[in-house]
Amino acid sequence: MSQDRVPPGQKVTTRFPVLHEGTVPPFDPSKWDLTVDGAVKRRLSFTWEEFKSLSSVTIISDFHCVTGWSRFDNKWEGVRFSTIASMCEQDSKAVSVFISAEGDYTTSLFLKEMLDDDVLLAYRFNGAPLEPEHGGPLRLVVPKKYAYKSVKWVRKITFMTEHELGYWEVRGYSDSADPWKEERYSR
Repeated sequence: MSQDRVPPGQKVTTRFPVLHEGTVPPFDPSKWDLTVDGAVKRRLSFTWEEFKSLSSVTIISDFHCVTGWSRFDNKWEGVRFSTIASMCEQDSKAVSVFISAEGDYTTSLFLKEMLDDDVLLAYRFNGAPLEPEHGGPLRLVVPKKYAYKSVKWVRKITFMTEHELGYWEVRGYSDSADPWKEERYSR
């Protein structure tokens, strides 16, 4: 194990602990949809089959939970966020992205962070469909942030001209969520 991959205050695990607020929502592929709106030139809406037909990539990244565990070499497959941003043609005034999920769970990240090549809307994990307890059918994956920014059960992406805090951030968690700086809670 390479110590330079372990952020301060983290311990490495080979398990993939399940943590989330609320219950795992049911998934019906015939009723599922994803909406992209806000400060965009083209509002988008995808059915499950339409989303899965988009160009996909596989990334391998580490995953860091705010509770103190890190898991290395996770293999995610899905659609790069930058692909969605390109398709909707975000407004030049957009500075932030607000992600809404099942169960009123939300998060937000600055657009410049979301456009990194490793930010993914993932539907497969380690070669299999993403399990519901890990965010399936669709989870945001932002490897450079604590995992509460990698929201499970994504249903809506809103491009914003002003930054707005999400579910955990309004409850005192850090908005920047950088594991390398131990930005767990707002100051």
